[in-house]
Amino acid sequence: MQSICHTKGGFTLPGESGFEKLTLELAEKWGADVIRDSDGTVLSDEILNAGYGIYSTICIIRDHNEWAKKNSDKLQQTFLMTNPKVASDTIITFHLLDDFFEEQFQINDSTESIKYWQVMDRTTGREVNKSLWTYEEEAGNVTIQNAIPWHKYTVSFLAYRIWEEISMYNHTTNNWNKEHLMPIDPVYPETQKYMSEWLENWCKTHEATTVVRFTSMFYNFVWIWGESEKNRNLFSDWGSYDFTVSPLMLDNFAASRGYKLTAEDFINKGDLHVTHMPPTKKQLDYMDFINEFVVNYGKKLIDIVHNYGKKAYVFYDDSWIGVEPYSKRFSDFGFDGLIKCVFSGYEARLCAGAKVDTHELRLHPYLFPVGLGGAPTFLPGGNPTRDAKEYWNHVRRALLRAKIDRIGLGGYLHLVQDYPDFVDYIAKISDEFREIRDLHTNGNPEELGIKVGVLHSWGSLRSWTLSGHFHETFMHDLIHINEALSGLPLDVSFIDFDNLKNINLSSYDVIINAGAKGTAWSGGNDNWNSSVEEYLTNWVYDGGIFIGVNEPSAVDGLDNTFRMSSVLGVDEDKIARVCHGKWSFDVTPDSNIMPEGCNIPLRAHVHLTDGLAKVLASKDGFPTFTINNFGKGKGIYLSTFETNPINNRLLLNIILLAKKDSAETKYITSNPLTECAYFAADKKLIVINNSDSVQTTTVLTDNGEITVKDIAPFDTIITSL
Repeated sequence: MQSICHTKGGFTLPGESGFEKLTLELAEKWGADVIRDSDGTVLSDEILNAGYGIYSTICIIRDHNEWAKKNSDKLQQTFLMTNPKVASDTIITFHLLDDFFEEQFQINDSTESIKYWQVMDRTTGREVNKSLWTYEEEAGNVTIQNAIPWHKYTVSFLAYRIWEEISMYNHTTNNWNKEHLMPIDPVYPETQKYMSEWLENWCKTHEATTVVRFTSMFYNFVWIWGESEKNRNLFSDWGSYDFTVSPLMLDNFAASRGYKLTAEDFINKGDLHVTHMPPTKKQLDYMDFINEFVVNYGKKLIDIVHNYGKKAYVFYDDSWIGVEPYSKRFSDFGFDGLIKCVFSGYEARLCAGAKVDTHELRLHPYLFPVGLGGAPTFLPGGNPTRDAKEYWNHVRRALLRAKIDRIGLGGYLHLVQDYPDFVDYIAKISDEFREIRDLHTNGNPEELGIKVGVLHSWGSLRSWTLSGHFHETFMHDLIHINEALSGLPLDVSFIDFDNLKNINLSSYDVIINAGAKGTAWSGGNDNWNSSVEEYLTNWVYDGGIFIGVNEPSAVDGLDNTFRMSSVLGVDEDKIARVCHGKWSFDVTPDSNIMPEGCNIPLRAHVHLTDGLAKVLASKDGFPTFTINNFGKGKGIYLSTFETNPINNRLLLNIILLAKKDSAETKYITSNPLTECAYFAADKKLIVINNSDSVQTTTVLTDNGEITVKDIAPFDTIITSL
């Protein structure tokens, strides 16, 4: 066995003026080679001149209030829709901002804006003619004339965002007492001129800065707050483009793409375009247009940074919309690095796969008094060391599979002073990280030679993600599957339906489709057409394994709900079948596939289609885990999937059914609460304990079976073979 020694490098420390001694002491203890500022902190000359690399954080669209106040017509905007009202008379009046946080929004009632407003009769689904409604500027009201009594109406309008959302969140979370920052919009030539000149001057006056950290580019993910504290978070979606709109942007889109978008194209009956739903053609066209704009102007800013001999990194959170690190244009930016804040393994894989020279993770917990959910972190009742262990336990699995170059923290360093155990734990995992990173540098870890494709509407554009962090998307099966896959020794890629026939599907051993009916993850009616069904069915018959979870390939209006029901041997137990008979079945668990303690809850209700599928688990009379032989391949169904160490091993065992040869599988731990990775170039085996108790495991290696005993909770053991 090998203990991990204290090393240095690959760590970014948040420094803080007024706490120079603490900053430099922890830089040494945590092996930092870079010190950064954070939102709300500055670095003193003593820190800047201490011999470390310096990251300086800029959010190019905020902290320009003096200019913004003089150019208030160039603030960023969004479409908002009033809550529906039922007309009890032929006249109905809406006060537009009644439902929204008044500190976040201000009505844009310019002529250019009002031409994009829409009043909708939601009872009929038709737009109300503009001649039948009027806007009262002083009151901020829209009044509808000739309304049809007992019909429902809404008003969609453009509003300036007068408080940048991340600043708003940080402000309210940390109880700041300072001016609200406003977001300016680079769609306007005047804003671009101002921003470019500002960045030129900034680079001149920040000689000590070695890396400019853009946070991120121009447009934040959508985050709409309500007026009532009982429903403050009206809508948020990490992948939404709603905050990019303006009359000028919409005019430019029409000129570029040859057709006009309307408010309803964004409002979508009040649902907006949630990333969890299949994108429309208009939505994809608009996203592509924004991506083109963000890259083209963003590159000009990055060129300025490079002209001053500094590197440019982008923080892949906050104002990341239009950046799309898996788009075909991302490399055109010229970024030197990408930084991703992470809670989970799939987020680490997302970062690791981006085409930049340096991949960096911002670990949790942030050095804030409270966490994202409002629970105490560095306050009485908080336990930051416990939090750090739990987050690291998820992220570390992914670090064994894909190389990350750097890690770091953000926030207020002084908060750690009363938590010496947290300080010691960060020192431990920093050394652990560097050891793992260096092994990747010398050669890739061994894999099982199994290629897995995850099939959903977004495909490779949204590789390793759904729409935000795990705590925002936990209800979706696919995020659990992504998290499980992030630490498994497999070749994983993401496929969309349009590209299915353009790839060499025979190179894939396993295809996974997981999600509720109608979602982007299951695919929806438009994606699951007859040619997709035909192509995948043929692929399974020739030897592929199709894993369907929840309501895979689900569509409405056909004989079966699951288009892949013939392959899976199960179909949704819909209401139309209430009078039909059902196949009875015996439950025959397979201990070679199902580790002790694995759990497959009941989510979707399915029945056997022909009685041939083997049922390995059931709940309340419904199959929850089945395997169906189909030609040379298999269709495998899970009612749902929830990530944890035991269930992650279940998924791996299912995928191992795709293994073509009969040779024993090496470099997999016998204990599912543990995992391992073998780096052949250094002949090093890493074994990790994913549980909160001591574990022992065996591993079959090229030199025979070895046993690793008494692995401490959440610990890492490195063995030379």
